[in-house]
Amino acid sequence: PSGTVKDTCCKFETAQGVNARLFPVLDELVKTTVFRYFKVNLQKQCPFWNENFLCFGEHCSVTEADEHEIPEKWRTEALSSINWEASKSKGLKLVKQCEFNEKDFCQLDDELTEVGNYVDLVKNPERFTGYSGESSERVWGAIYKENCFQTAGSHLNTGNINPLERNIDDVCTEKRVFYKLISGLHSSISMHICDQWFNQITGEWVHNLDCYVDRIAKFPSRLENLYFLWAIVVRSASKLAPYLANHPFCDGTQDERLVKVCSYNAMLAHVDQVAKIVSTCPSTFDESTMFAEASYLDLKDEFKLRFRNISLIMDCIGCEKCRLWGKLQITGLGTALKVLFSYGNDVNDYRLSRYELIAFMNVFHRLSESLMAVERFQ
Repeated sequence: PSGTVKDTCCKFETAQGVNARLFPVLDELVKTTVFRYFKVNLQKQCPFWNENFLCFGEHCSVTEADEHEIPEKWRTEALSSINWEASKSKGLKLVKQCEFNEKDFCQLDDELTEVGNYVDLVKNPERFTGYSGESSERVWGAIYKENCFQTAGSHLNTGNINPLERNIDDVCTEKRVFYKLISGLHSSISMHICDQWFNQITGEWVHNLDCYVDRIAKFPSRLENLYFLWAIVVRSASKLAPYLANHPFCDGTQDERLVKVCSYNAMLAHVDQVAKIVSTCPSTFDESTMFAEASYLDLKDEFKLRFRNISLIMDCIGCEKCRLWGKLQITGLGTALKVLFSYGNDVNDYRLSRYELIAFMNVFHRLSESLMAVERFQ
């Protein structure tokens, strides 16, 4: 692809150039102790419909981290006790405002509960699992049909483009951006499935070109939306850069053993590199064009509520590993939106948990690797 990515300040060529510098750094960063372990509750019930959580494919299951791998301070730190009440509605209604912090774009309770386990993301990579069929279609159908303002068509099939998908340019910027965020994430997930496809005949993990063509390359808007989402996250990272430089990622760093376990100095060096790259690259997105008029404040609230609802739908994914990466990436994207639209430019006002930053850096890495995969396939 070439030219400007629609609704951004970024050209495809610029994105590839910046990403070529970012990827190797992000790839090392997410392997450090601080960013590779993610606490998640994969046993929640779907709040919207009865879902069978049995994973029939051998690649669906998640391997939990051994307790000794996790720094003791993380395991024993006092956690707030919050009673989250799932919606008992049979339909997909928007969640209530009071169930979330005012600035949050997604559900963040997994970190704030004793229920849940740490997962080593490096040992549980996002790739082909064989998850498909009715369960997968119901999840994506709920996301697109119920939560995308009913303006954009489904990205579910590899067949003809839905007419509504073609007409996405006819709606206001805010609604168009929402759809592109979800479509871009869907493209990225599809990219990782195709890029790390399990050949059941040879038993090898391979790059599946036919998969890439059928799911993404045939549809230029899907590829463009992937770059759009990357541009959004890069812009969020550039705003976060000063905050990242001073964030105490590994609490208790005066403890030499904890410093060693956390690979603290190496991790900080990688964070610093990421911050420098995103701070010096050309601007990728202008968030000031969003919700600029007073009349759009209600739309901003709806934007936030719909994204929160999508974060709850992640508990309806039937494949355990897909649920893990779905929850993590929606949390990471929600963190990016929180930075862009809930805070101004004063990083002293930012309040982000380690959980949010882990998710943010990992979704950043996922998107960065997706752009690298585009080059491999093309």
